[in-house]
Order: sequence, then C-alpha cells, then structure tokens
Amino acid sequence: MAVQIVSIDAQTWRFEEGGVRFFLLTGTERALLIDSGMETHNARELAEKRTKLPLSLLNTHTDRDHTGSNAEFSEFYLHPAETVNWYNHGDPNSTILPVWDGDVLDLGDRPLEIIHIPGHTPGSIAILDGKNRRLFSGDTVQNGSIFMFGPMREMHAYRCSLQKLQTMADRFDRIYPSHASCPVPPSLIGELDRAAEKILTKAISGVEGMMFGNPVSFYDPGPARFLCNPEKKES
Repeated sequence: MAVQIVSIDAQTWRFEEGGVRFFLLTGTERALLIDSGMETHNARELAEKRTKLPLSLLNTHTDRDHTGSNAEFSEFYLHPAETVNWYNHGDPNSTILPVWDGDVLDLGDRPLEIIHIPGHTPGSIAILDGKNRRLFSGDTVQNGSIFMFGPMREMHAYRCSLQKLQTMADRFDRIYPSHASCPVPPSLIGELDRAAEKILTKAISGVEGMMFGNPVSFYDPGPARFLCNPEKKES
C-alpha cells in the first residue's frame, strides 16, 4: 500500500492512505503515532524513518481502518471503554496502556491532552495538542462519512461529545480528522451537532441502503454524511 507522507511542520506528519490517515507527532523526548492505518502494516517502520526518538502508538479508537499496524507494537495507548471494540477483532493478548479523559501524554515540551468523546465508538478520543493549537479528532469531527450504525454507535452520546468539544474550542485553531478534508475549522463541530439533532428529531429522513452487508439509513444533512441504523418502521 503506497502511503503519501505530508509534513505539517518540523515535528508533525500526516500519513495519507487514501480513505484514511494517521499522524506522527514528536517532542524533545518521545514520538507518538496517532493510529496506524488500514492497509498499511509498516507504520512503525515509516515513522522511524522520520525520527530516532522512542516511538509509541495511541489509537483514537479501534475500528479496523485505524489499527492496520498495531501488531508492530507490543503495547499501545487506548481508552479502556474501547476494549469492547478492540477485542471483537483485535489481538486478545494485546497489552493496553489505559488513557483516561484529561490524561496528558508529554512528548517533551509537547503535552497532549486526552479527551474522551464517545458516540462513534464507546472509547473514541480526541487529542489536544494545545501548544500548537491543534485537535486530532479521529472520526468524530470530519466532513466525510460518519459511521453511526451498529451496536457500539450512539447518536445521543455523539452529540454530547460534540458539545463537550465546543466548550473547548477556544483552545485550538484547526482540527485534523482521520478522514475527508484536513484540516477543518472548529466551526464544523457546531455544524455536526446541528446535523445530528436533525437526524434524532426526524427533521430529515434517511435513504435506506446497505453498507458492508448491513442495512443502514443514509442521511445527508449538510456538513457530513451520516450512516445510521435503519429507521424503525411503525407497525
């Protein structure tokens, strides 16, 4: 799988794999991969060509398109609520390094704050790079297709997480999602919240279809497309 590597600055890179991206951040003492791709299985090797610092992995969540190179790491950072997702398909012998809401991983003069944002998955997190005023949002904040179908997705929790991020929006200037446009402005958070409200209140209707063999309702309220569980029909 050919990966395009784009420098954001001298200490930050985005790895473009086509439909998904992951990131490398360095400080003065450590380096961190945020996610590890989908078809990419040598993310560690690619990262270590750009830094000699000790390298760790942090997953924003563990959908398969974010964990392609997890096997390269003997341990990785993850919110414990996400283990319900990881152990459905990941290595049952993995060593999880738990990170909680408000924890800080300091790479050396580059503190990264963990923000728990459930909804897309139970243990989804965002990472606030406050010194550089950047937010790495995983799948939660993006203008592409947001998967909200299946037993571990919950739209009410998703809205609560967006509203939580809105209260912190004075701390970042740009958002770096895992999909679609990159970067995006903080104003997208409020747009997504309003879009999710329209879906929950049935102000808009979905179009029935299939995704990966699952029946879904497709909604296109504007800032992104939402793929949700099918609407329940009145009997």
